[in-house]
Amino acid sequence: MNIKELDKEYVAGTYARFPLTIVKGKGSTVWDDEGKKYIDLSTGIAVNSFGIADGEWMAAVTKQLGSLQHMSNLYYTEPCAELAQMLCQRTGMDKVFFSNSGAEANECAIKAARKYAAEHRGAEYYNIITLKNSFHGRTVTTLAATGQDVFHHDFLPLTEGFLYAEANSIDDIKTLTESNKCAGVMIEVVQGEGGVNPLDKDYVKALAELCAEKDLLLICDEVQTGNGRSGKLYAYMNYGIQPDIVSTAKGLAGGLPLGATLLGAKVSGVFTPGTHGSTFGGNPVCCAGAISILGRIDDELLKGVRERSEFIINELSGAPGVESVTGLGLMLGVKTSKPAAEVISGCMAKGVLVIKAKDKVRLLPVLNIPMEQLKQATAVIKEVCAE
Repeated sequence: MNIKELDKEYVAGTYARFPLTIVKGKGSTVWDDEGKKYIDLSTGIAVNSFGIADGEWMAAVTKQLGSLQHMSNLYYTEPCAELAQMLCQRTGMDKVFFSNSGAEANECAIKAARKYAAEHRGAEYYNIITLKNSFHGRTVTTLAATGQDVFHHDFLPLTEGFLYAEANSIDDIKTLTESNKCAGVMIEVVQGEGGVNPLDKDYVKALAELCAEKDLLLICDEVQTGNGRSGKLYAYMNYGIQPDIVSTAKGLAGGLPLGATLLGAKVSGVFTPGTHGSTFGGNPVCCAGAISILGRIDDELLKGVRERSEFIINELSGAPGVESVTGLGLMLGVKTSKPAAEVISGCMAKGVLVIKAKDKVRLLPVLNIPMEQLKQATAVIKEVCAE
């Protein structure tokens, strides 16, 4: 059997894979099993922050692997503590819980919000408001938090206690909070799987004010938007707000499985021993990788993200076959005249890998992709859209 046949025979059929077997990569370049080279603008869905086989990241990971690959969270480990310090100092948050994925980070955020509300307002204050068209994960609870029915119907009954508001409607939020006992509001400031749609700045600021007024916890899901992708360290920083809880994952460890839930002052003491946990959360090797990534997301790098974003937007906006470009930083959605699937297939044939979000072509380049490669890839996208 070849790899495709082996995969189809033994791997659960949860993914509609592209007809492509990737065998190696370096930076923003990957090669398939036939030796064809591609410029990768998907980065494992915003995971490989500095690309594949980044030298500094590899050195940090292999050094840690040679000394301690895992210990139970019953013991202290240096990478876990050091990464938590970095995250808190860079965000103004107080505590961090480490897990293994974005869905787990969001589960932790939901648990923290409900526990805080139960202790301070009463157990009946358990509802979490999320936005229609949102996506927060594929566990039963994070599916319930996801405001898209298409993800729900095969897995009913879902976890109770989630309400859905129209994005950018503060009146909708107010109505839900007045008629339900709520613990908090959970948002993506850029809805990724929902079509790469940024929320309006005035709406986000009004929402933050409303949450503070009503003692509702504001939770920002930064699983995809975080770790430099938006042109700021975390996307909420583009909106001038300070959430109570922030969840993140994907690009945090640069290709290793790591999730983090950042807890602000109000909820910093909500978890006590035995109230939450994760066997692999805070794994030393993953944390070492994340320290390497986070330590290099500085002002200069973020400036480069914004410049690359501006280049893509300027090149594609108004180009033949392009209807609109949405998003923030290097998390962009391109609405094309022809179906997105056709554009993705055409780009792949010409050596550029892009993916889909709803009816848009989604671009998630490496944060420091060389401009020459970005220009080549953007030219291919324009060419395919115009065909």
